[in-house]
Amino acid sequence: MSKSNLRRVSQGLFLLLFLFLFIQTESKGSDTLGYPVRLFLDFDPLIFLTTVLATRAQEIPAAFFLSLTVIVLTVVLGRIFCGWICPLGTLNNMAGSLKKRRTRQLPFYMHRVKYYILIAILVSSVFTLQLAGILDPIALIIRSFSLSIYPLINYGARAFFDGLYNADIPGVVHVSEYIYSFMKKVILSFQQPYYHQGVLIGVIFLTIIGLNLLEKRFWCKYLCPLGALLGLLSRYSVLKRQVSEGCTSCGMCDTVCQGAAFPENREEWSKTECLACFNCDDICPANAVHFGFGRKTVPSMDLGRRRVILSVLSGIGAVPLMRSTPVSKIPSLNPKLIRPPGALGEEEFLKRCVKCGECMKVCITNGLQPALLEAGLEGIWSPVLVPKIGYCEFRCTLCSQVCPSGAIRRLTFEDKMKVRIGLAMIEKGRCLPYAHNTPCIVCEEVCPTPEKAIWFEEILVKDREGKEITVKQPHVDLNLCIGCGICEAKCQVGSRPAIYVTNIGESRSDTNQLLL
Repeated sequence: MSKSNLRRVSQGLFLLLFLFLFIQTESKGSDTLGYPVRLFLDFDPLIFLTTVLATRAQEIPAAFFLSLTVIVLTVVLGRIFCGWICPLGTLNNMAGSLKKRRTRQLPFYMHRVKYYILIAILVSSVFTLQLAGILDPIALIIRSFSLSIYPLINYGARAFFDGLYNADIPGVVHVSEYIYSFMKKVILSFQQPYYHQGVLIGVIFLTIIGLNLLEKRFWCKYLCPLGALLGLLSRYSVLKRQVSEGCTSCGMCDTVCQGAAFPENREEWSKTECLACFNCDDICPANAVHFGFGRKTVPSMDLGRRRVILSVLSGIGAVPLMRSTPVSKIPSLNPKLIRPPGALGEEEFLKRCVKCGECMKVCITNGLQPALLEAGLEGIWSPVLVPKIGYCEFRCTLCSQVCPSGAIRRLTFEDKMKVRIGLAMIEKGRCLPYAHNTPCIVCEEVCPTPEKAIWFEEILVKDREGKEITVKQPHVDLNLCIGCGICEAKCQVGSRPAIYVTNIGESRSDTNQLLL
């Protein structure tokens, strides 16, 4: 088997592993997942580095040190992660294979852009601004799949098989129901997920994939900050590309190079751009190209002093730009900014959250949604609980199990029972027992706390005809309510619930309290 075919097998296996772990990021009926679903994030050195910088190396999850494995592999073998492992790189490869004609649209020096992006991200991390998750390829692909692509697949599959079932074509229904049942067990989610901004996130992802039709592996060559980091590390790799005197300068190697490493010119070959795909080795008609271990000196990278300084200033400038908002002054300014149970204090939470979407994917009720500007621009795509869509299941701690950066600390069920993410409030003008003298006890019935956080006061009232009626008017016990939001989700006043949850009283804040 040629090296290129071996690489393709590796890419396929790692992509299948990624998809398997992605599908397993869902409750299977217990409060444990059973698989290391965040494995790819744990091996991500960019997220590890920016988290260390942003948090001053305080309480780094032990699993993050797996990323040192990727660093060691890169130092030894070069950008083998990009060429052999990265699932987004594999998808870019697959999309690029649709482009038959090879045209280089951008000048070669444009590969420096990803290094400028990396510098800006690292500098902003030094000033405690976590931006890596926006452009990190692993966080990006998980977020895109979780919030857009996977819901689209689920919706399309259900609509297709529902259509076949309603058509009631003899023989077809039986087969389609068998296939549908299999897909529900293996691929499809337990229930159809819905997410705010799913269209936006999906368009961004599909644009990245579509850029491969402009130039193959466009993202990897010009924009990927993780690729830039690994490119810098690969300068010191001991695996070298060597060209013998038998080279005829035919240029065949340049036609198959995936990283725009300029392989046709042995003097100007860019080691930092080489994805270790070994295509040039396999295609060389003179067998003049081969890879081996050695200590060949690699020329220093010329990124341009002014552009590097501009990248540093951009990283510094991003901090006040994103934080000079009222939300930064008063984190509790938006009462609907309800974070998942176990979330750290808002300032520390934003330093750690990489917006990967794992917690939203695993949420049983679909209640965790990506924020837009609820937490300012810094908090875009971070998780927010929207009780109207789905409440926080009382016995579920899955979101704390999948968070890769420690933004949501790991909780046991006993720990979670003591955590408050908000407080329920009653709007008497909309509540049936208060405003309309109509009996209703739904909020108390669904309250999950062992001792009900909602209690009733029996009041004798009169209807329009003067007939006396006893109604139970609900009250919220401030000491027992945990803000799970199930009362809001199940309230019978559906258009705008008469009972709603805000983030006041959350355990993670000493100041955002109703009773100081």
